[in-house]
Amino acid sequence: MKRFRLKDTSDLTDSEYQDYILQGVSRTFALTIPQLSKELVQVVGNAYLWCRIADTIEDDPKLGLALKKQFSEQLPGFLGSQEPMDTWVAELRLHLHSDTAPAELDLIDNSQRILRLFCSFSLAQQRIIGQCVATMVQGMMHYQAHQPHSGLPNMRAFNDYCYHVAGIVGEMLTLLHCDYSSKIRHNKAQLMPLAVSFGQGLQMTNILKDIWQDQGRDICWLPQDIFSKYNIDLQDLSNHCSNPDFHLGVRELVVIAHEHLQDALHYTLMTPKVEQGYRNFCLWAIGMALLTLKNIHKQPDFQHSSQIKISRNKVKIIFLVTRIIGRSNGLVKLFFKRIARGLP
Repeated sequence: MKRFRLKDTSDLTDSEYQDYILQGVSRTFALTIPQLSKELVQVVGNAYLWCRIADTIEDDPKLGLALKKQFSEQLPGFLGSQEPMDTWVAELRLHLHSDTAPAELDLIDNSQRILRLFCSFSLAQQRIIGQCVATMVQGMMHYQAHQPHSGLPNMRAFNDYCYHVAGIVGEMLTLLHCDYSSKIRHNKAQLMPLAVSFGQGLQMTNILKDIWQDQGRDICWLPQDIFSKYNIDLQDLSNHCSNPDFHLGVRELVVIAHEHLQDALHYTLMTPKVEQGYRNFCLWAIGMALLTLKNIHKQPDFQHSSQIKISRNKVKIIFLVTRIIGRSNGLVKLFFKRIARGLP
């Protein structure tokens, strides 16, 4: 994909602007969201952008906790009241760090356009997205108030964090698809817990991939109880990069993440075969996560995420093969078994 460049968007419709800025804030979702049914492309893209705005506020190194809490907790209110966001945007922009990605700043500057598009969705879709953003913000602010410089205390806290930043997104996507399709709605009871596990698998992969990037910001999302078994104190994380005992803890989390991604595959194969786009959307995410986990498992002493980055050719293979075999549960299982070969 070509490098994203900001441009004058004043002549774009709200829908065109959303498609444009999605390419700037997430190349992955800019590729996968268009695979969905046309009735859901705008809705899911819009939902993702609200989550991205919340994430931008949470990650900003310049904003203090009080300001993060103020701006974050105000965000879901706009989705409920649909009041103009201009004043909120102007105040937030005064405080955001100058190093914030230009595309993310542009998204915040154009929040009102994203809100107008949001208001065009059905009331059911608005409620689903609004509840997701509210729950996500609540969880983010809880963990910002207890920001883990030396890891989360245990797997229970780790799972709770993953739910609030990713599992809730899995639930939201499932509810949006249940609202859209009666065939998917038929399996709602079985899909909902798998959706949370799906989100956790992806989030765990990201946490493992970004260990050292987060550590550079004096943040650690790893669960201390896992590493205590190997006599590793996460407070001294920077000293453990080459420690074989630390690598044992990393590999144990790889196993757990792999189990969640198996749930993600089960979730995907439970969706109707006629929903090829949704299947592709899920399978692409699972495939890329599995390949990343394999790289982490092979090289647990990596020091930068670039060292475990998956190649473009492998990504293209996943995209191509799943498009061809996506309607066959048997072939999908065989293909993903091959992708995961070597993972414990």
